[in-house]
Amino acid sequence: MSSGLIREYYVKNSVGEWKRLVRDPFHRLEFDTTMLFLKKYLPKRGLILDAGGGPGRYTIELARLGYDVVLLDFVPELLEIAKRKIKKEKVQDKVRQIVEGSLEDLSMFENNTFDSVLCLGGALCHLVSKKRRQKAVGELIRVAKDEAPIFVSVIGRFAVCINAIVYLWPEMLEAPDVFRKYTTTGDYLGGWGFAPAHFYSIEELKKEFEHKTTTLQMVGLEGIFAPHQRRYNQVYRQKKYNEILWETHLRTCTDPCVVGTSQHFMIVFKKRK
Repeated sequence: MSSGLIREYYVKNSVGEWKRLVRDPFHRLEFDTTMLFLKKYLPKRGLILDAGGGPGRYTIELARLGYDVVLLDFVPELLEIAKRKIKKEKVQDKVRQIVEGSLEDLSMFENNTFDSVLCLGGALCHLVSKKRRQKAVGELIRVAKDEAPIFVSVIGRFAVCINAIVYLWPEMLEAPDVFRKYTTTGDYLGGWGFAPAHFYSIEELKKEFEHKTTTLQMVGLEGIFAPHQRRYNQVYRQKKYNEILWETHLRTCTDPCVVGTSQHFMIVFKKRK
């Protein structure tokens, strides 16, 4: 049932999902910070799997940088957007495959295939069942080469709690037990404007990967500005403060306290031999 709701959500919001990471300065924080750390830890060249990459925003950017990329997602409508955008940006020679498939079953790829594996933007979050997430994690690790970096970004549970006062989620009044459940356990079954998802804590994500990887870096992608979306956009458009705001963000975004309270946080793992 949850897979159907997830697909329905992303079909309905397919164009918005393509625009999401660049639609305003606040959302660009997630994209720009992710790209900064991708460039830091990616090998200089190689084949990358963009698992759960949706309409291909990161696929296109990495193809521009000269990487060979395989894009995988389970929503065909998002992949259709990706195909059009990839052609428009003239990077189709670097995008080796566009595959409709699930994070839980990467059997079309052999062990140790990719020089790096990406699972960004909260794709892993949409596997609400712990058992399904564990299966997906095993697959993401399996298809990565030994010592390859694996980049995983998820939606932070504590940011959902912090932003309760900002957004006043409807279920706080309409279904307070639902709100209590997903702010306590992380499990959200959908129904109030977002697809079913599991919201993560840092330790939880680290634990899911710890059996076969080493943690290289943790990053809060919106960082200290996570609770201040509207204000960040207002100040950014003044242009006077942008340099020092970005500098402050980069200086603080890897502090564990900041990582754990960011709307999206990313952990960079390295597959052990």
